[in-house]
Formats: sequence, C-alpha cells, structure tokens
Amino acid sequence: MLLIRHNFAMSSADRPTSFWLRLLRERRERMYDESLDLSTPIEWDSPAEQESAIAFFNAAFRAEESGLRQAHELADDVAKWGPELAECLKLYGDEEGWHRELLTEFLTYIGGDVRPMGPTTSTFYKLYARAERMDTIVLTNLMFETIGSTTYRLALRTAKPRKQIKQMLTILTRDESFHVPLNVHFLRRVQEHEGNKASRIQLRAIYHLLTAALVASSAASRRRAKTFDHIPFETLSRAYAQQLGKLFAHADDLGFVPSRLLLATVGLRKRDLEGYEDLVSADAAEAAADRSRVVVEAL
Repeated sequence: MLLIRHNFAMSSADRPTSFWLRLLRERRERMYDESLDLSTPIEWDSPAEQESAIAFFNAAFRAEESGLRQAHELADDVAKWGPELAECLKLYGDEEGWHRELLTEFLTYIGGDVRPMGPTTSTFYKLYARAERMDTIVLTNLMFETIGSTTYRLALRTAKPRKQIKQMLTILTRDESFHVPLNVHFLRRVQEHEGNKASRIQLRAIYHLLTAALVASSAASRRRAKTFDHIPFETLSRAYAQQLGKLFAHADDLGFVPSRLLLATVGLRKRDLEGYEDLVSADAAEAAADRSRVVVEAL
C-alpha cells in the first residue's frame, strides 16, 4: 500500500463549511500553476502496454468527467438552502474539470484519445446518473473517489517507473487525498438537510451494494489495464474492500459498517481495518490541501 505523508496531527472532528470553502478557494488560486512535463516521448515495452495505459487513463478521465457533472448539478440544487456548500461543490467540480483537462492532454501525449466506456464502466455511470437523492449521489461519488485513489496509489508502485506517468498519477492521488474527506463533509451536510431514519437505512444498503459491486469491478478492469499497471486482481480487490471498509472507521455518526462476509471473501477481518489514521477528518484534508506539502510514497 501507499502512504500519504504530512506533518499535521489527525483528528476526527468535522469543521464548518466555511473551513472547506477557505481551503478550496486557496487551492483554486494555485491550481493552474502546475502543468505536465510532456517534453520527451514515452518508450513503451510493447503496443499492448501502450493500449493498456490508454485504457487506464480513459477510466480516470470518465471518473473526473462524472465528478465534474454531478458536483455542478448538485451545486445548483444546494444553492437554494446552503450557498457556502454550493460554492464548495462548484469549486470541487472545477478541480475535477482541471483533472479532465490534464487527462485529455495526457491521453493525446501517450498516443490515445477519449474513447467510449466499456460495458462495466458504462453500467456504473448510467446507474449513477439515475440517482435522484442528494445523499445517494454524494455517497456514490465518495466511493468512486476512494477506489480511484486506491488504484492510482497502487499503480504508482507497480507500473513501470516513468517520470511522465508518475507525475500524472501523483497529481490524481494527491488531490484525491483531499477530495475524499471533502466528500464526507458533503455527505454529512446533505444528510443533515434531507436525512431521516428511513433514508439512512436505505443509504446503508446502497453502501453495501456499491462496495460489493466495486470490489467485483476490479476483475473487469484487469482485462484492460493490468498490462500497464501490473496490479493483480487479488491485490486490487482486497485493496478496494480494505479502503471502502476503513473509509468510515472514524466516522461513527454516519453509521456505515463493512460487511464481515465481503471482507472474508478477500481474506480480511474487521480487525484488519483498525489502527489506521483518520483519512476523512478535517485535519487530514487541511494537510492535503496544499499540494506542495504532500508526498506520495510506497511503503
């Protein structure tokens, strides 16, 4: 696994929306200061590796595109009752849009382009687009962010080391370390606004269904991306289950508890999720907010 290293103490306390808005505004001011170094071409080991890399970064592009659209649509709805939260959603969507711009440039650089989604990915995003409740949309996006971040982190360790690939993966990994706790804040505020006992029960069922589906989806991704990222199915499925399981380990108020049965299918127990730092806290987000102060490294 990989570690996001920083110099801040961790805390499970949430902060007001104004805190998140300040961080997002600061990030916006620096966002376009960074550019990709694409000055030298990549020497691929084979055409198959190149095609696999194109498939990998196409999947990343689709994730960022979906995040951008959903964040901006939610911002329009939330503006009616939470103007600060709406601005946070808009700025978050803008960051996803910046990633989409980088990935568009990067796909062209590696000899590819934006391509139609495969059947598994297409099914996920079609179902996601049909979600109507705000809490369902935010939870789904949070879980997508989590598996995306997990995949990028693993790929940083397992893909053949090339500076251009490392830079693109590092940008995505580093920013997701901020987007995950940010989306937890979105989920808390949306639940406060529209949540009730029945909706919370329904949301927990969705959490379990999505966890199982996303863990299973790692098999489909291996057919297209493994030649590039070299991540075995067993490693990726276990990492997905672990990260989605420990996502809410320090957020008891949300009530999401991983399935023991699902964990067992990938060789995990609930105690394997204990002892990790709180990656969804406001302090974790503040530590990751300044991109220059976050180091992504392999353990």
